[in-house]
Amino acid sequence: MGKDLIPAGGVEPINLREALEERYLAYALSTIMHRALPDVRDGLKPVHRRLLYAMRLLKLDPGAGFKKCARVVGDVMGKYHPHGDQAIYDALVRLAQDFAVRYPMVDGQGNFGNIDGDSAAAMRYTEARLTDIAARTLDGLDEDAVDFRETYDGLDKEPVVLPGEFPNLLANGAAGIAVGMATSIPPHNIGEICAAAQHLIKNPDADTRDLLQFILGPDFPTGGLLVRNDAALLEAYETGRGSFRVRARWDTEDLGRGTWQVVVTEIPYQVQKSRLIEKIAELLQARKLPLLDDIRDESAEDVRIVLVPRSKNVDATLLMESLFKLTDLENRFSLNMNVLSGGVVPKVMGVKQVLREWLDHRKEVLVRRSSHRLAQIEHRLEVLGGYLIAYLNLDEVIRIIREEDNAKTSLMAAFDLSEVQADAILNMRLRSLRKLEELEIRKEHDKLTKEREGLLSLLGSEARQWTRIGKQIADLAKAYPADSELGKRRTDFADAVDRDLSDIHQAMIEKEPITVVVSEKGWIRALKGHQSDLTTLSFKQGDGLKLHLHAETTDKLLVFSTSGKFFTLGADKLPGGRGHGEPIRLMVDMEEGSDVVEVFVHKPDRRLLVSSTEARGFVVKEEDVVANTRKGKQVLNVSAPHEAALCVAAEGDHVAIIGRNRKLLVFPLAQISEMTRGRGVRLQRYRDGGVSDITVFAAEEGLTWIDSSGRSFTRKLDELTDWRGDRAQAGRLPPNGFPRTNKFGRRTL
Repeated sequence: MGKDLIPAGGVEPINLREALEERYLAYALSTIMHRALPDVRDGLKPVHRRLLYAMRLLKLDPGAGFKKCARVVGDVMGKYHPHGDQAIYDALVRLAQDFAVRYPMVDGQGNFGNIDGDSAAAMRYTEARLTDIAARTLDGLDEDAVDFRETYDGLDKEPVVLPGEFPNLLANGAAGIAVGMATSIPPHNIGEICAAAQHLIKNPDADTRDLLQFILGPDFPTGGLLVRNDAALLEAYETGRGSFRVRARWDTEDLGRGTWQVVVTEIPYQVQKSRLIEKIAELLQARKLPLLDDIRDESAEDVRIVLVPRSKNVDATLLMESLFKLTDLENRFSLNMNVLSGGVVPKVMGVKQVLREWLDHRKEVLVRRSSHRLAQIEHRLEVLGGYLIAYLNLDEVIRIIREEDNAKTSLMAAFDLSEVQADAILNMRLRSLRKLEELEIRKEHDKLTKEREGLLSLLGSEARQWTRIGKQIADLAKAYPADSELGKRRTDFADAVDRDLSDIHQAMIEKEPITVVVSEKGWIRALKGHQSDLTTLSFKQGDGLKLHLHAETTDKLLVFSTSGKFFTLGADKLPGGRGHGEPIRLMVDMEEGSDVVEVFVHKPDRRLLVSSTEARGFVVKEEDVVANTRKGKQVLNVSAPHEAALCVAAEGDHVAIIGRNRKLLVFPLAQISEMTRGRGVRLQRYRDGGVSDITVFAAEEGLTWIDSSGRSFTRKLDELTDWRGDRAQAGRLPPNGFPRTNKFGRRTL
């Protein structure tokens, strides 16, 4: 904008939208690159990288003494990381917590917090130094292995990335929330990572499935059990996105005399133990854990949470499944491998790409360190060459130094020396002129010449470079073997036994025999015991007995209504038999105008035959009609004036159906379709009226009915030839002796 366009007062108008976009983009990029996302090469965020670098400069090596954390935080904040001291100290503390990071990079002395969620002591009280893992990550920093950049104030230098001999990104994982993106990477076992990396070096075309032969899954510092799901694991590591189910490790402890308790020894990663116990206690008080009686925290150095069951008859697996479903004893850890590729580009990577970029970084570090060492050797060999010339011409060298005005120039001219060699000779101490020193120089010269040849060979062959990297990785794996405290896998694998929560409530019901009574007007009640004489039962005026059945309090009852819906009732929730009971329509959401057709005990493996008044129906699996809500489940579709009329067990191979017109038809059950919902197929045809009764029977047993006197009649299939036909036929008048009620006279459910 020209000066003439700037208004008086020096205020320059700008477009608010453009200004916001520009400034927010700068903030977003700063957050993504300099705070929240780790670099794929060393697996560190800037604050962690600066902490380790500052501790190295303070000489806090693994074998050195401890120094106050306040000293470290002060150096980091003053020189490299212009953020709050508490944020820097929190990052330092986390690097030292063995329950937060799988392989701690800081060795802490003092109170560094605990798994209960208690925070660390103030930084003026705690002390720290680097661990061996941090030393490996920093190894090569003084050998031009990585680039350095100016610090925020331009007064110092800091590494852009660390050499990263230790595969920190996968080994320790990372978590962070940037602007518009986040990262979440679980920790893994170092031995498995090294094995996968070596396989990738030997087989660059290996796919993720090949690498997962070595990387079995996350390995959390707090242990636990990983619920096995191979397909989900492969997809997660292939795409870089997914999640893992982690469960607490538990076992039962026998207390004698049949009593026992559950002891939890490992809890899921990043779950605070104290908060977990509080949550379980709250659920216990709210009576949402019917199988649990008490919870105790008996932890000392190790985790020990005691769960006391309600009774010794409780199933331990069922108890734990209820806790897994309702508490953080089972947790999901998400995988989102969003990292900075090359330290610049945020990208979601699969496990192969992460390993590939780490290996490429290790190769670059190897080449740079080798080139740096080669330059040092070249310089030293040049100096040693000058020394040898001086020894061979010692008297002349001494004369030149004593007599010539410009000894350096004269030496260079007399012996064809370089400026470096001439300076080295002039700086040589008199005691170095011993004969023994000459022998040492020749030995050093030969040794460095041999090392130089090896470095030139290494730098000239990519195959040699990968062989060297493979050896470094093998040495790293040997440093943390599978039988060592740090190297052994802590998170094991288990198959989840998924149990429905209804099973948990079912387990708490005491099994007792009951007699279920349903009245004509749809009132239901439960009498104690299995009773057969119901003549003394009283009903409301104008009501009477519709049906009764024997059941157990642990049973589920299915109610079939005239609307074609099935409803589910718990037998333990039925009203007692002292009164008249309660209307079924109030216990479930049965439509106004609908009546009860049938009530029976649920048997999951059975099949049912349902029919409407117009004799349309089908066979349905009983497990498909169970309703999980009060609204019920629509199974048989009916439209006015027709409604659902019959529901019988489809146990047998033939169907006998009789209409209100007193026509009987027998046909094979196989002719009826099996469905889960619909109108069904025509079972029998009528000119007028509808169906009266249906039964299903086995051919070898024959068709049985009961007359009004209670006598039973059975006709074999060959005696029913006149009534046998195909589905949807009209049928014929029944045999002599068939009840005038047009009912087969027995309940089949």
